[in-house]
Amino acid sequence: MTRRPSPLPEPSLLRPVPLQELRLLQEPRLWAVEQQLDDLESLTPVRGWLSVRHAEPVLEVEGEAETIVTLCCDCCLSDYNHALHFRGEERLWLGEADQLGDDLADCELIESLDPRGDFDPARWLFEQLSLQLPLQNRCGPDCPGPALLEHPEASLESSSTTDGGDPIDPRWSALRQWR
Repeated sequence: MTRRPSPLPEPSLLRPVPLQELRLLQEPRLWAVEQQLDDLESLTPVRGWLSVRHAEPVLEVEGEAETIVTLCCDCCLSDYNHALHFRGEERLWLGEADQLGDDLADCELIESLDPRGDFDPARWLFEQLSLQLPLQNRCGPDCPGPALLEHPEASLESSSTTDGGDPIDPRWSALRQWR
């Protein structure tokens, strides 16, 4: 992977680019990124860079980006901010996946694009940042855990405690109707 290119151009809105247009370029197409992505709700604009080079029969894409998103903790259900960052590169096959030759079949080419189509840099950034989202959303090591009812009201006492009288997680309250 190469280092961050310099100088970077002025940030501009990411728009799909025809692959045929990229094919005509002698140098890689370079974007400076500083914008919100439509499909990613973030607190800060996505900031970084992206480089694309048409190298028949593949499209070489690399970039780096970061942003901050708000997630909901799976344990205590409170919101918290989480930084997303990626630096990566990918080679995209230009053609049908079944046209991949034997010499290229075993390499890292996973994605394919129609050579008559477009490359959408915003979509590629969205996918790379989405892969950085945690599988389990935990607000941190000091997470208080689920809120338990400490003093259930008398009318709810029988349904909000276990057989031993300990309070239970109120998120289970919707299951009471199935008793």
